[in-house]
Amino acid sequence: MSLIRAVTVAVSLVGLATSAPSPTGLKSDLTILINNDLQAGSSSPYSTSGVILLSRRTYGDAVAGCAALGEQLWFPEPNTSSIQPNLDYLKYQGKINGSSTLWIASQGNTTRAVGTSGTISPAVAASRLPALCTQTAPYSSENSQDTSSKWQVAVNANNQTLTGYRDRLSFRFFGIRYASQPKRFTYSTQFQGSGESASALSFGPQCAQGSGSGSEDCLFLNIWTPHLPNPGRGKKKNLKPVGIWIHGGAFTGGAASDATFDGGNIASRGDIVLVAINYRLATLGFLALKDGVTNGNFGLADQITALDWVRANIHAFGGDPDRITIFGQSAGAGSVRALIASPKAVGKFAGAIPLSNLGGINYGTTYSQYYTIDEQISVAANAILSNTNCTKAASQVDCLRAVPVPALLAAGTARYLVVDGTYLTSPQLVLTGPRLPLNIMMGITHDDGGPFIRYPTTTDQTSYLASQGFELPPPALFPLPTSGNTTLDLYNASTRLATDGIFRCVDQATVLTGVTNGRLSPVFYYEFDRTYQTTGWPQSSVCEPPKTAAHPHGDPSLPYFKCHSGELYFVFGNLARQGLPPRDEGDLPFEQLVLDLFAAFIRGGDPNPDRGFLVAREYTGTLKRMEVDGRWVPSSKEDGMTLRSLDWPRSVQSGFRELEQCKGLGLGVEEYFKGG
Repeated sequence: MSLIRAVTVAVSLVGLATSAPSPTGLKSDLTILINNDLQAGSSSPYSTSGVILLSRRTYGDAVAGCAALGEQLWFPEPNTSSIQPNLDYLKYQGKINGSSTLWIASQGNTTRAVGTSGTISPAVAASRLPALCTQTAPYSSENSQDTSSKWQVAVNANNQTLTGYRDRLSFRFFGIRYASQPKRFTYSTQFQGSGESASALSFGPQCAQGSGSGSEDCLFLNIWTPHLPNPGRGKKKNLKPVGIWIHGGAFTGGAASDATFDGGNIASRGDIVLVAINYRLATLGFLALKDGVTNGNFGLADQITALDWVRANIHAFGGDPDRITIFGQSAGAGSVRALIASPKAVGKFAGAIPLSNLGGINYGTTYSQYYTIDEQISVAANAILSNTNCTKAASQVDCLRAVPVPALLAAGTARYLVVDGTYLTSPQLVLTGPRLPLNIMMGITHDDGGPFIRYPTTTDQTSYLASQGFELPPPALFPLPTSGNTTLDLYNASTRLATDGIFRCVDQATVLTGVTNGRLSPVFYYEFDRTYQTTGWPQSSVCEPPKTAAHPHGDPSLPYFKCHSGELYFVFGNLARQGLPPRDEGDLPFEQLVLDLFAAFIRGGDPNPDRGFLVAREYTGTLKRMEVDGRWVPSSKEDGMTLRSLDWPRSVQSGFRELEQCKGLGLGVEEYFKGG
């Protein structure tokens, strides 16, 4: 076919398009490739490296396919260096080989293709080659998303046509319904479409929380993916690993739409599919009554319903249902732990990452040790029934169903996982028995417990700790520092107590017991010794490094508390996307490193990235750090208990921390699990 004839066909095909382009309509996989260094926008030297890869086709079909996307064949002038990492990565994946060529823009009347080394040569228009389209969609941010028709793309999934959009880094599908609104205090069921078209351009409402904000109709999920397969010819080997993110928020707040964990960067740089889910919260999600039916754990059941939806449909978004890793932070980590324990979730995921799981003493206890229904009624339900005048109702649950959401949530809070006999059948995660068929990675931040205690206004340690719900610990194990700032010294020692008592001890005991019994072995365990405080919470100055003239945003090399949630920007790579400045020269490479570690675990169950992967994608910073720091060694029967300190400029392997302190608190391995 002549070049003129090919262009004529392309134009006519574009004229037939009446809706958002789709892999089905284009008869092609759609893959966004970009060298993503996590510097959003023009500040990145790789901002022009993005391309969209189409499946094999003739030159005319390549022109038409790019045009249908609002793009054109990629043009190499002045050179091909910007896309060389993309070519190297395709070769690393085995999608092309040393002799492959891909369509690019013509020059005059000469149709051209580019080889894997960047060499350009003429090609016959009738040849069937993969095609590289330009990728001019803008970067998005928390405050700027262009969802106009120019960037929209459609996918057929769950018997629906879902229209999302792309930005520079990924395809984005938001507000996808995974369950219809269930009757209050009943369990959700998986939503099934009926052939309709639905918008996936904006987030669904968050679940009802706080003083009544949000909605009861909230069971939606969001998907970020670099790859949309052609359902007619897509190959399973090309599907990506999937990470399902479960937000935290004490089981009383939070939403999958939180920009802190926007999934675009981890999906793009990590080459995974990222899913974030809503689930019912507080009383609406966790109330249990003594009626034999209202057994609680509705929010946990929602998470399993979402997991079922993902397993059934994620292939349409480029995800592999057999390579799912669930991960979550804080109450999200408690959810991950409960899902590992739940008979209803067995076999539905291959990996798990609980970040900053709570347990042990004080506020953290119930996240890892579950109430009976009777205990939850005593602690929470009785007060809710009394405050809503439902205690003596013929049907307590029907009475509560008639209470408006704001009044119900104001009446008290039931936020507790319970042993309901179906979703949870044991009072805690069982760590005896055969090895669970899971890859496990878990850990905390160095000072995770700091935000869970108030900064002291007194130097009386006994009264201060009592006001925070703690008994006076053994002074030899938790001595007061002597910096001269007595309130800071008291807070310092108390943060150590809170971190050990609520986070570190239970998580280390879980690893040690699970590995010793062969139930969880191996486990990649970590502590973050470098953090970046989130803007929304806890808003505590002690969680930020001191500001200096040389470091006006804070100097992370100086002492500061590495607080709860301080790892999230690094894990998701969203500092620049959030408009947050690097505090020193280490923040960006550390952010790249952390994302690469977590994404590697989601890809293959091991946080040590494959060297070939790093070389192909030109992730040189992470490559150098891994060469200097060495491989991350997991805790196992062979290697013992070992911890990875995640820090900059070095991440160090060492033994577990605070073991004597944990034993002194009654939270050592033998004490916490009591042999179980």
